[in-house]
Amino acid sequence: MALLGGIEAGGTKFICAVGTDPDNLQAQTRIETTTPDETLGQVVDFFRKQQKIEVIEAIGIGAFGPVGVNPGSEKFGWFLNTPKPGWQQVDFAGRMQRELGVKVGFDTDVNAAALAEHRWGNAQGLENFVYLTVGTGIGGGGMVAGKLIHGLLHPEMGHVLIPHDASADPFEGSCPFHKDCLEGLASGLAMEKRWGKKGIFLPPEHPAWALEAQYLAMGLMNYILTLSPQRIIMGGGVMAQKQLFPMVRAQVRERLNNYLDVPAIMRDIDSYIVPPGLGDKAGLAGAFALAEG
Repeated sequence: MALLGGIEAGGTKFICAVGTDPDNLQAQTRIETTTPDETLGQVVDFFRKQQKIEVIEAIGIGAFGPVGVNPGSEKFGWFLNTPKPGWQQVDFAGRMQRELGVKVGFDTDVNAAALAEHRWGNAQGLENFVYLTVGTGIGGGGMVAGKLIHGLLHPEMGHVLIPHDASADPFEGSCPFHKDCLEGLASGLAMEKRWGKKGIFLPPEHPAWALEAQYLAMGLMNYILTLSPQRIIMGGGVMAQKQLFPMVRAQVRERLNNYLDVPAIMRDIDSYIVPPGLGDKAGLAGAFALAEG
């Protein structure tokens, strides 16, 4: 049976696997995100070894952005002006196609995760939803009218501008392009730079989490009022903190201030702002779905 390859390309690590879906993985590896040549070389080596064992029909890639997602563009499958140092203007999908000799499906990591959640997870049956990942960076994707969100490029929800009271939070922001955009204020990297340690080492009662919930709620409010999603799914390492979801939901309600009189927010917000149904498998599962085309 021909198998599929999946690549979840993140700013910290690449997860590569061969299989067919979230429940059928034949092989899997983790590769640290270092330089493009080193990382992509290791990716190619992994799949070449797997090709000696099984036929790999296609490879799907979900990548951190910004990336070229228009199949008609000469830079389809490229990393563009990404904040990740050293990864600007790198041909990713093209290299995989040339060196491995297979067709390649490509999109952002968050759109890939959204596709997986729509097929197997917490967005099944929905036509309009947002998937937000809060990790080293912040990225967003999702569907509108049952289709992944594309347009001029792709969504860059982590770079929306939100209110920043510098007297209460003097941290200038970690984004090299916009300083105090949502990613610059609320990503895992921003938390580490502001507090001097990674979020995983901050106790639940630390003031970092109230501030984090406040910033994330501001971002969600923008998405809710702009896209009117039927559900918001929040993944990524930062959201693994169990105390964060209730705080974010409460902040969203408070900031909307009864403006949207809809049951999902007024009475059932616990089912409206949710973690991924696939857990940390969403990105990789989405890569398999992209490989299927």
